[in-house]
Amino acid sequence: MVLPKRRRVPLGQIPAIHSLCISLISALTFVGILLSSAADIRDTRWFWRRTRTITTPFQWFLCFPLGTRPSGRVFFWSYIFYLSRFLHLLRTFITILRRRKLTFFHLFNQSILLFMSFVWLEFSQSLQVLAILMATLLYSVVYGFRFWKAVGLLSTACFSFVLNCQVVLLGLNLVCHFGVIFLHFLKGGCNGMGAWCFNSVLNGVILCLFLDFYFKRYLRKRTVGDICEHGAGSTSARYLRRSVPEMKSQ
Repeated sequence: MVLPKRRRVPLGQIPAIHSLCISLISALTFVGILLSSAADIRDTRWFWRRTRTITTPFQWFLCFPLGTRPSGRVFFWSYIFYLSRFLHLLRTFITILRRRKLTFFHLFNQSILLFMSFVWLEFSQSLQVLAILMATLLYSVVYGFRFWKAVGLLSTACFSFVLNCQVVLLGLNLVCHFGVIFLHFLKGGCNGMGAWCFNSVLNGVILCLFLDFYFKRYLRKRTVGDICEHGAGSTSARYLRRSVPEMKSQ
């Protein structure tokens, strides 16, 4: 092997710069698609009366009217979001260079999200605007948090900030999917439902893999020192260390 085993490649400030770039691009995309959506809602309200599918702006975020084409201001920012997914892939290579264990969930999640972003844009899939808004807001916060940690301005938290944010995103995404189903069957149909069904299957796979990763590899296999910083001889630390083997044996 070229590199000695267990030796990490010194990356310097590259991870911090990468996190900062993603945070800024995500914030820009969030603001851009939000303003473009407001403009499109204002300009297309007259069309809603003909379709009778959409009656409120929130329904438009969940369900595109039938016949919607992937063009205009909103889909421009959807394309920007798709391109930004390639920048996200760099984190996978950063993880490899750091000699950390790369999980199947990480690889699958990164590759599938790139493919899903293309499907959203190609088939004018409903729900994509709301999904992009939630995702870019999450990324701007999470990668901003990672940037401040990388430059040493934040100490390690007692809980996994990134995992908790992913749980919130998955929960909101699941709720929005039920809204799309309601509008599609009771309001006359939504655009891009074939792609939406395929997207839902992929989201279900990601959710199952995430739950498997969270419960089996995070809660049961992480040591107490990785979860929260305690003194080596503190009473709480000794108690939690005795509790971890009990969790693994269950």
